[in-house]
Order: sequence, then C-alpha cells, then structure tokens
Amino acid sequence: MNVTLAVKEYISKMIESSGPGMKVLLMDKETTSIVSVVYTQSEILQKEVYLFERIDSQNRDSMKHLKAICFLRPTKENVEHLIQELRRPKYSVYFIYFSNVISKSEVKALAEADEQEVVAEMQEFYGDFIAVNPHVFSLNLSGVARGRSWEPSLLARTTQGLTSVLLALKKCPMIRYQLSSEMAKRLAESVKQIITKEYELFDFRKTEVPPLLLILDRSDDAITPLLNQWTYQAMVHELLGLNNNRIDLSRVPGISKDLREVVLSAENDEFYANNLYLNFGEIGTNIRNLMEDFQKKKPKDQQKLESISDMKAFVENYPQFKKMSGTVSKHVTVVGELSRLVSERCLMEVSEVEQELACQNDHGNAQQMVRRLLQHPRVSELDAARLVMLYALRYEKHSNSILPSLLDDLQRKGVSEKYRKMVHSMVEYGGKRVRGSDLITPTDAVAITKQFFKGLKGVENVYTQHQPLLHETLDQLIKGRLKDSQFPYLGPSSLRDRPQDIMVFIIGGATYEEALTVYNLNRTMPGVRIVLGGTTIHNTTSFLEEVRSATGGGQGGNSQGLGRHPNRR
Repeated sequence: MNVTLAVKEYISKMIESSGPGMKVLLMDKETTSIVSVVYTQSEILQKEVYLFERIDSQNRDSMKHLKAICFLRPTKENVEHLIQELRRPKYSVYFIYFSNVISKSEVKALAEADEQEVVAEMQEFYGDFIAVNPHVFSLNLSGVARGRSWEPSLLARTTQGLTSVLLALKKCPMIRYQLSSEMAKRLAESVKQIITKEYELFDFRKTEVPPLLLILDRSDDAITPLLNQWTYQAMVHELLGLNNNRIDLSRVPGISKDLREVVLSAENDEFYANNLYLNFGEIGTNIRNLMEDFQKKKPKDQQKLESISDMKAFVENYPQFKKMSGTVSKHVTVVGELSRLVSERCLMEVSEVEQELACQNDHGNAQQMVRRLLQHPRVSELDAARLVMLYALRYEKHSNSILPSLLDDLQRKGVSEKYRKMVHSMVEYGGKRVRGSDLITPTDAVAITKQFFKGLKGVENVYTQHQPLLHETLDQLIKGRLKDSQFPYLGPSSLRDRPQDIMVFIIGGATYEEALTVYNLNRTMPGVRIVLGGTTIHNTTSFLEEVRSATGGGQGGNSQGLGRHPNRR
C-alpha cells in the first residue's frame, strides 16, 4: 500500500510503452502537480522526455519529430483541448492516458477527431491524486463544505480522487463512515456508487480479510490543525508552507537567489527522508553532523591536482560533492529559518500553552497562561488568535468561561477583526454540538515533560504530548472496538476479522501530525497497513480558510466534472 510507488509505476509505464525516441509530456495543471511530486525533471529527462508542455498552452510549436505522451484528467475542458489538438496535430504520434474513468461518448468524440490517425494508444491510468508520502495522499482541494454540506462539484472530484486511489492500490473495500457527518455519508455512498457501476474495474483478487475504507470529517477534531508542530515535515508546512513539495523562501532575510524556492522530497533527498518525523532537537543535532560530514569531504583549497588520477578522482567525486553541497545549504537554510521563526514568535512558550489547552483539564491555569501570552508583545496575531480558538473549543461549556474577555484582549492587542470573528466560526465548525466523538476527555492529564537537546543552540525538542483524535479512532478500529453506532458500515455486511489494509480519508483535510500517527501505527502494528488521505493537507493558515468557507464566505477550489472508457489499468 504505497501511493508514491503506484503513481511512479503508472508514469514509468506511460513513458516506456511509447517506445524509444524523443518525447514530449503533455499535461494539465493538476497532472503537472501529480507528476512533479513523485519525479524530478532530471529523472524524467533520463527517460527521453525532453519537453514538458501544458495542453491548454496556446503557443506550442509544431514538432513532428517528437512523440506525445498525454497525461490528463478526464475533464470536459481537457477532452475539448485534445479534440482541437488531434484535428491539427503538432507531434508525430499520441499516447493518451487519462487519470480516471472517461465516458464512452468522450472516447467516441476523440476517435472522430483523430482523422489523421495519430493516436497510437488510449488508456486509463488511475493516478488522480497527489502522493505526498508513501502512506499519505491529498486531492489539493480546499473549501469543500458549505455549512454541513458538500460543495457539489467538489463531491464529484473527491469521489474521483478517492476511487482512483482504490484502483491504483487495487482495493475493493468495505466502507465505514462517521455517522455524525452528513458529508461523510454522502461521500461513502458516492464512492460505493462508482464501485457498483464500474464493478469490472474493481474485480480484484479477493483477500482473506477485505480492505476497509474509513471516511471521517475534519470537524470532529478541529484542535489538531490549530497546533504548532515540532517534527520536521509538519513544522516546515506550519511555518513555511509546503506546496507540492516546494517551499517558498523568498521572504527569508538575506536569502541567496538559488534558494528562493527549494524542493523537499523524501524520494530524492536522503537527509529529508531520514528526518521527516524526527523532532526539532534531533534535526538540530543531525544537521550539525551533516555539516561536519560535508566539511570532511570538501576538497581542500590547497589540494593539488597534480596527476591525471588526482583530476579523475576529483571529477568523479564532484557530482556527489555538488549534490551534498546543495543538500547541506538547503537544510541549513530551512532549519535556520525555522529556528529564527521559533525565536521571533516565541513559539516554544506558545506551544506549551497550546499543549496545555489541548491535553489538560485545568481551567484556572489555562486562562492565566492564555492571558499572559496575549499580553506578550512578540506573540503574533495568528498565534494569539489560535490560542483563543483552542480555549474556546476546550472550555466551550465551562461555567467560568472567560471567552468574551479574551476576545477583548485580542482587540486590545490589535488583532484584526478577521481573526477575532474566526473564534466563533471555529466553535460553529468544530464545537461540541457538531462533534460525534469525545474529542476532549478529562483523563488526558499528562504532565508536560520538557526535553531539551543540547545539540544545537536555539534548537530545542519540545511539547509533543498531544495525540490527534485519529490515533484513538484507528487504535479502536484495529482492535475491533470502533462502535458501529458511531461509525456504521455502508451496506449490510460488516468485518468480522481484525482489519489489515485500511484507507482512512478526512473530508476537510488531514494534517502532518496525523501522517506521523499513521506512520507510527504502520511501524508498531504488525500485519496492519494504513494509508491516510485528505481533501488537502492543512497547516493552521489553510485550515482557517477551510473553516471560513464552511461557515460562510469564500469559494471552494479546483472543481472538475465526472466522467468513463478505453483500456483500463
């Protein structure tokens, strides 16, 4: 159950089946993201793909010496672009791959447009999702809810994305969904409908224990996306923003030109792969070790290249040295910037209070800690607002709640009305009235243990006592204790055995903290394989946008239609 591998295999097959010769890869906006997350440009260049073009680009040159590999989502717009392309072909031959099911009528329209008989192949390859990590996928969709209901076009797109993951992993699952969420039920029914309609596609070899798809709703746990993070991948996304593995560092003070945008991909960066889930203190130590290792391998200024063998050795080692140099400068820059933000925004103090709010049950202490930080001049507008949101969710029904007074404190601090309004929106989105699960239990009283790593000055490992609600849900599911009354099966049958292959999908977006939870469960639960997906992967900023659009305002993103039928893979 490796989503990265599934997409990579599809792309390799596409390129290989076109045979030897120079090729152009023709994509749309979304498939460009799907490909770029699993392959670097240089890796694809090695497969004789010398040009990357967008199907909607108006000014492409005619290049009859190139074969075209088209990887497109089966949308009406793409089919129309392709019809125009085939009427006036710019390349010698076309190998067409749709990332999902395409309708017979659209296949017919394409066949009719191919008067010059340039199409060599047309197939469906189900890579209709972003493979973020081997066990994590996203659909890059934001603002999927209007109140408690689906934005209609995004229900169709989410269904397509989720069914394509099932097809890519070759799973025909039983489905369970969160009963308290109407959206979860709608999506479960929509996925089931596609499985029934396309029963031939889902006719996989039966396993002893059927796979399971569990559909959840973000509103059941609005606390997790509000917390500051302390493991590498999660922290980078929270403080810098990861978008299809890319980070924009252009606002970093004194940044060099070649580091304004950097790519962090576990597929092509060993240091990143080894440190994804480690906490900030350990990364500080590891980056120092990386630097020391680099210093040892660095060619000495005084190194004399006297003999041919000296020169040969230098040239042979140079690409490796250059790659290592790039890795070192990239991670030193990223960790340095994280460190600067932690210090500038007092994030260790902020995080301590967040953890107190999320995990403890001491109202008196909580209100004092929040009050104190709201008066701190270096606590940012976003961090002040998130503390009050966490307080509002945590002590929503408390008889001595001081929420109105905290909102006054925010106003006095100069926090914009946009953020102040979000406090009530957050309770409307994920408050007690909405939640189906017991998000906050009084037994969560775990003392905060501060662990300080002496590894690198200014880099401390801290405050990770919070466990997302997803951990409890999956733990109960694996042990066979997840209540049918809260998470019913769709249809009459239910799973008698302990589940082995679990796909869990969160409507409204997953987080990297939940990805870490799934990673740890995969490591510690023998015989269980879990893949986590979400309509998107949130940090606090994107989550606040999601909540804003769900509770009234803003438009959803990336809507596409639903389609079906050439060769299936």
